Amino acid sequence: MIQEFKDFIAKGNVMDMAVGIIIGAAFTAIVSSLVGDLINPIISLFMGGIDFAGQYIVLGAGEFASITEAEEAGVAVFAWGRFVMAVINFLIIAFVVFLLVKAVNRTKDATAKKEAAPAEEEPAGPTELDLLMEIRDALKK
Repeated sequence: MIQEFKDFIAKGNVMDMAVGIIIGAAFTAIVSSLVGDLINPIISLFMGGIDFAGQYIVLGAGEFASITEAEEAGVAVFAWGRFVMAVINFLIIAFVVFLLVKAVNRTKDATAKKEAAPAEEEPAGPTELDLLMEIRDALKK
Protein backbone atom coordinates (compact mmCIF):
# COMPACT_ATOMS: atom_id res chain seq x y z
CA MET A 1 0.00 0.00 0.00
CA ILE A 2 2.87 2.37 0.78
CA GLN A 3 4.48 1.61 -2.58
CA GLU A 4 1.17 2.29 -4.31
CA PHE A 5 0.98 5.65 -2.54
CA LYS A 6 4.56 6.48 -3.59
CA ASP A 7 3.69 5.62 -7.19
CA PHE A 8 0.63 7.85 -7.01
CA ILE A 9 2.61 10.80 -5.63
CA ALA A 10 5.40 10.30 -8.15
CA LYS A 11 3.03 10.69 -11.10
CA GLY A 12 3.51 13.96 -12.96
CA ASN A 13 -0.11 15.09 -12.68
CA VAL A 14 -0.07 15.05 -8.87
CA MET A 15 3.16 17.03 -8.74
CA ASP A 16 1.86 19.51 -11.32
CA MET A 17 -1.31 19.97 -9.29
CA ALA A 18 0.68 20.55 -6.09
CA VAL A 19 2.82 23.19 -7.78
CA GLY A 20 -0.33 24.82 -9.18
CA ILE A 21 -1.95 24.99 -5.74
CA ILE A 22 1.15 26.55 -4.18
CA ILE A 23 1.49 29.11 -6.95
CA GLY A 24 -2.26 29.80 -6.77
CA ALA A 25 -2.04 30.55 -3.05
CA ALA A 26 0.84 32.96 -3.64
CA PHE A 27 -1.01 34.54 -6.55
CA THR A 28 -4.10 35.04 -4.39
CA ALA A 29 -2.01 37.03 -1.92
CA ILE A 30 -0.71 39.19 -4.76
CA VAL A 31 -4.20 39.84 -6.12
CA SER A 32 -5.53 40.63 -2.65
CA SER A 33 -2.76 43.18 -2.23
CA LEU A 34 -3.45 44.59 -5.70
CA VAL A 35 -7.11 45.09 -4.90
CA GLY A 36 -6.64 46.25 -1.30
CA ASP A 37 -3.61 48.47 -1.80
CA LEU A 38 -4.00 49.78 -5.34
CA ILE A 39 -7.55 49.43 -6.68
CA ASN A 40 -9.52 50.24 -3.53
CA PRO A 41 -7.70 53.57 -2.95
CA ILE A 42 -8.51 54.60 -6.52
CA ILE A 43 -12.16 53.65 -6.03
CA SER A 44 -12.23 55.48 -2.69
CA LEU A 45 -10.97 58.60 -4.47
CA PHE A 46 -14.12 58.59 -6.57
CA MET A 47 -16.26 57.91 -3.51
CA GLY A 48 -15.00 61.01 -1.72
CA GLY A 49 -12.17 59.41 0.26
CA ILE A 50 -14.32 56.71 1.85
CA ASP A 51 -12.56 53.38 2.55
CA PHE A 52 -14.34 51.09 0.15
CA ALA A 53 -13.48 47.83 1.93
CA GLY A 54 -14.84 49.15 5.22
CA GLN A 55 -18.34 49.87 3.90
CA TYR A 56 -21.08 48.13 5.86
CA ILE A 57 -24.62 48.41 7.15
CA VAL A 58 -25.38 47.62 10.79
CA LEU A 59 -28.24 45.13 11.01
CA GLY A 60 -28.58 45.41 14.77
CA ALA A 61 -28.96 48.29 17.18
CA GLY A 62 -26.23 50.83 17.76
CA GLU A 63 -23.84 53.18 16.04
CA PHE A 64 -20.27 52.07 15.38
CA ALA A 65 -17.34 53.98 13.92
CA SER A 66 -15.98 51.00 12.02
CA ILE A 67 -16.91 47.53 10.91
CA THR A 68 -14.34 46.13 13.34
CA GLU A 69 -16.04 47.81 16.31
CA ALA A 70 -19.43 46.48 15.23
CA GLU A 71 -18.08 42.94 14.85
CA GLU A 72 -16.33 43.10 18.22
CA ALA A 73 -19.60 44.22 19.81
CA GLY A 74 -21.25 41.15 18.30
CA VAL A 75 -23.67 43.12 16.16
CA ALA A 76 -24.67 41.66 12.81
CA VAL A 77 -23.30 43.67 9.91
CA PHE A 78 -23.93 43.58 6.19
CA ALA A 79 -20.32 44.01 4.96
CA TRP A 80 -21.06 44.88 1.35
CA GLY A 81 -17.67 46.55 0.83
CA ARG A 82 -15.83 43.32 1.62
CA PHE A 83 -18.12 41.44 -0.74
CA VAL A 84 -17.45 43.85 -3.60
CA MET A 85 -13.72 43.58 -2.90
CA ALA A 86 -14.00 39.76 -3.05
CA VAL A 87 -15.83 40.04 -6.39
CA ILE A 88 -13.07 42.29 -7.75
CA ASN A 89 -10.47 39.75 -6.53
CA PHE A 90 -12.36 36.95 -8.26
CA LEU A 91 -12.65 38.84 -11.54
CA ILE A 92 -8.93 39.63 -11.60
CA ILE A 93 -7.97 36.03 -10.78
CA ALA A 94 -10.44 34.66 -13.34
CA PHE A 95 -9.06 37.00 -16.02
CA VAL A 96 -5.45 36.00 -15.31
CA VAL A 97 -6.37 32.30 -15.33
CA PHE A 98 -8.15 32.87 -18.65
CA LEU A 99 -4.99 34.44 -20.08
CA LEU A 100 -2.85 31.57 -18.80
CA VAL A 101 -5.17 28.92 -20.25
CA LYS A 102 -5.30 30.82 -23.54
CA ALA A 103 -1.48 30.91 -23.68
CA VAL A 104 -1.19 27.20 -22.86
CA ASN A 105 -3.79 26.30 -25.49
CA ARG A 106 -1.99 28.42 -28.08
CA THR A 107 1.26 26.62 -27.27
CA LYS A 108 -0.43 23.21 -27.47
CA ASP A 109 -2.02 24.13 -30.81
CA ALA A 110 1.33 25.26 -32.22
CA THR A 111 2.95 22.03 -31.06
CA ALA A 112 0.11 19.94 -32.50
CA LYS A 113 0.39 21.72 -35.85
CA LYS A 114 4.12 21.01 -35.98
CA GLU A 115 3.52 17.35 -35.21
CA ALA A 116 0.58 17.08 -37.63
CA ALA A 117 2.40 18.76 -40.51
CA PRO A 118 3.45 16.04 -42.94
CA ALA A 119 7.17 15.68 -43.40
CA GLU A 120 8.45 16.71 -46.76
CA GLU A 121 8.14 13.73 -49.03
CA GLU A 122 11.25 12.62 -50.78
CA PRO A 123 10.99 12.47 -54.53
CA ALA A 124 9.50 9.16 -55.47
CA GLY A 125 11.96 6.99 -57.35
CA PRO A 126 11.11 4.03 -59.52
CA THR A 127 9.34 1.19 -57.81
CA GLU A 128 10.64 -2.35 -57.73
CA LEU A 129 8.21 -3.28 -60.47
CA ASP A 130 9.47 -0.45 -62.67
CA LEU A 131 13.06 -1.61 -62.21
CA LEU A 132 12.19 -5.20 -63.03
CA MET A 133 10.34 -4.10 -66.16
CA GLU A 134 13.37 -2.05 -67.27
CA ILE A 135 15.64 -5.05 -66.72
CA ARG A 136 13.27 -7.28 -68.71
CA ASP A 137 13.12 -4.79 -71.56
CA ALA A 138 16.91 -4.42 -71.55
CA LEU A 139 17.35 -8.20 -71.72
CA LYS A 140 14.95 -8.47 -74.68
CA LYS A 141 17.15 -6.19 -76.77
